[in-house]
Amino acid sequence: VQLQASGGGLVQPGGSLRLSCAASGFSLARSAIGWFRQAPGKEREGVSCERSSDRSTYAADSVKGRFTISRDSTKNTVYLQMNSLRPEDTAVYYCAASLRSILTTIRLPTSYDYWGQGTLVTVSS
Repeated sequence: VQLQASGGGLVQPGGSLRLSCAASGFSLARSAIGWFRQAPGKEREGVSCERSSDRSTYAADSVKGRFTISRDSTKNTVYLQMNSLRPEDTAVYYCAASLRSILTTIRLPTSYDYWGQGTLVTVSS
């Protein structure tokens, strides 16, 4: 079981990036998926997450209307489209997946069993 995140980089404020997370060894179609981020000196926080059962989503208040999570089952890949990026979005971004049949909440890191290696997003002029 492996998750491989990519797509991070340096972008100017107001710009866009799309992060990708490719899964191997299991099907993302049956997984809850999540994107989390961790800035220096801060705890890891849920950014955008989606249940597998009904495709309901969670988005942090700070990214609502700017970030969109999606999945492509044919490629076994999940994406995070990030628009109108701000300097405060600078962090290492992680993708995560959960195959648990019972999932109380999708916004907490403790709900996920599989993690990608992280990709750095830097928003700066």
